[in-house]
Amino acid sequence: MSRKRSEIEDKYKWNLEAIFASDELWENEYKKISEDMKNVASFAGTLSQSAQQIRKAFEFNLDIGRRLEKLYIYAHTRHDEDTKLEKYKTMQEKAYILITQYSSMSAFFEPEILAIPTEIMDKYIESQELAPYKFAFQKMLRAKEHILSDKEEAILSQAANIMSAAEDAFGCLNDADMKFGSFTDNHGKEWEITHGQYHALLTNPDREVRRQAFVQYHNCYDSLPTTFASLLNSEVKNHQFEATVRHYDSSLHAALFSKNIDTSVYTNLIETTHKHIGSLHRYMELRRKKMGVDKIHLYDVYVPFIDYPEMKFTYDEAKELFLESTKRLGAEYHDALTKGLKEEGWVDIYENENKRSGAYSTGCYDTHPYILLNFNGTLSDARTLAHEAGHSMHSYLTHKYQPLVYGDYPIFLAEVASTFNEELFINHIMSKISDPTQRAFLINSRLEEIRATFFRQVMFAEFELMIHNFVENGTPLTAELLKSEYHKLNEFYFGPNVEIDKEIDIEWARIPHFYYNFYVYQYATGISAAIALYKRVINGGQKELDDYLGFLKSGNSKYAIDTLRDAGVDMTTPKPIEDLIAYFDELQDQLRG
Repeated sequence: MSRKRSEIEDKYKWNLEAIFASDELWENEYKKISEDMKNVASFAGTLSQSAQQIRKAFEFNLDIGRRLEKLYIYAHTRHDEDTKLEKYKTMQEKAYILITQYSSMSAFFEPEILAIPTEIMDKYIESQELAPYKFAFQKMLRAKEHILSDKEEAILSQAANIMSAAEDAFGCLNDADMKFGSFTDNHGKEWEITHGQYHALLTNPDREVRRQAFVQYHNCYDSLPTTFASLLNSEVKNHQFEATVRHYDSSLHAALFSKNIDTSVYTNLIETTHKHIGSLHRYMELRRKKMGVDKIHLYDVYVPFIDYPEMKFTYDEAKELFLESTKRLGAEYHDALTKGLKEEGWVDIYENENKRSGAYSTGCYDTHPYILLNFNGTLSDARTLAHEAGHSMHSYLTHKYQPLVYGDYPIFLAEVASTFNEELFINHIMSKISDPTQRAFLINSRLEEIRATFFRQVMFAEFELMIHNFVENGTPLTAELLKSEYHKLNEFYFGPNVEIDKEIDIEWARIPHFYYNFYVYQYATGISAAIALYKRVINGGQKELDDYLGFLKSGNSKYAIDTLRDAGVDMTTPKPIEDLIAYFDELQDQLRG
């Protein structure tokens, strides 16, 4: 049973007082921002006057955005400590509404900039006034043909809540209304099925428990197939609508354009994986043999196939092991992280009543990073610490070395540093282990990480592209169509030695990422880039380490593709993907012996 938050020692909690020392100070800042942001109206209609006027307006926007983000970070982290506290739920909602209001109030900015004649704006960008923001304005002007008039932009901004209706409805249905019940196994034990418990049930050593959980969980979704298909159809139509009104070639083009990622990066990911899909098929056959079954079912693919007692860690043991592993990244990285984890209160460690589940890294330009954990002592929990600390140090170094305007990094890069740290951490543990069975257990976990983060996400990415193509070609997304196409994808990815259970046909209905507009492919590109960079650092010298640290410090100062290329990985080519799959094969070979 979870402890009350008051029962957990303060040393195991994050230090949110470093953001605002009291709720009263937060309220004071909320009121001040509410008044200050009204001044943005004074810039409307004036931006064409001079580069100096543009800079004043731009810096005003940056400052308000900076303050709003700090306001929101405090409210949402306080809320996540105890989600039943109405006070912090209200504060979080107030902060979000204020952000939305300012977005609408400042919607004139980009259209006004883009309305300035090209020859004049080119001179402004080359001026001393705008020199610190040159790349930011170049990115803005690149989108000129896709930005609408100020009135049209304001309408789209105000319509944002309406456009999110399908995603919101999915969230309500999936997170609140869906009830999965329970079942009784062959030994008379009752098992409750929830979102949180489902993955644990799929890793249960009892195959019948896994089967019953898998069937019952998916059958609940299959009781509402038309509803889920309608919601997904509406969401994809939203993406198509925005792509059309902004004059993009397709929904994919629209989703990738702002990041300057060519659609070929997306299609190359799928095509390269197709060429090497035999690697996943061989892994499934290895799994079948290790499990000693005639046929692998889809409820068999998550359970470890190496029989070894689960590795356990106290938080302090996991922390020390992880910090040891980061010494490879140099004194600046290791010392900052050590101070953060041991002295500055970066981490909220243990579960308490009503605490948000899962884990994340958050923070903003004016705070140090914050990590939410629900640490229970498993290997997975230890890896999660390494993963989230990777995000945190990426943010820490970006904030330290980049000005505010470039003090963030795009989602395309977000999973690289976190996955790099996981690989660093697991290999450090491996270096301390001599027991061959324990080593095999860890190799099994690494193979599963690649299967889930790479192959599974590529399959999702292919499905996402497929459903957008259907809608763009006038084909509605019916439940029958979605189930049929999803079944075919599972057959292709898992191969001939896996039984594609009919229940999997509805799995698309439960994946929230399909409402995120071409998001999942970045998990696959991220792990490919991360492993490539890890191998480059471990097998290289000071230059390779400096290149990687340079990547962590670059923030938004370059396009993401260029940031990775400068660090030594070119995601416009098949090589990082082929190298990851080759690494997957190497790990399999170690288990085959």
